[in-house]
Amino acid sequence: MAGSAFDEVHAIVRRIPRGRVMNYGQIAELLSRTLSARAVGWAMQDCPEGVPWQRVVNAAGGISTEHLVDPPDLQRRLLESEGVRFSDDGKLSMARYRFTPTKTTRKK
Repeated sequence: MAGSAFDEVHAIVRRIPRGRVMNYGQIAELLSRTLSARAVGWAMQDCPEGVPWQRVVNAAGGISTEHLVDPPDLQRRLLESEGVRFSDDGKLSMARYRFTPTKTTRKK
């Protein structure tokens, strides 16, 4: 496969629809090569322009970027602008917002 593992991560993230999310481990499972959920997080820190990084959250539906972006609530605000709602504890419902690619949307 051409390109780096990070390129493959970014390609998957580009396919997440507006108002939907995936978690780091979910993305790791879709890769054609072995990469941990933590390494997917590293890939997300190095996103090229046009990759909707805000659509990747932790497995509990929480935001993990507060210490990485300025302002700290940027990811939440971007997701809210897409229609995603958060509970009082600051998490979104993975049951409601999780994007699970179908065979036709998965990378071949």
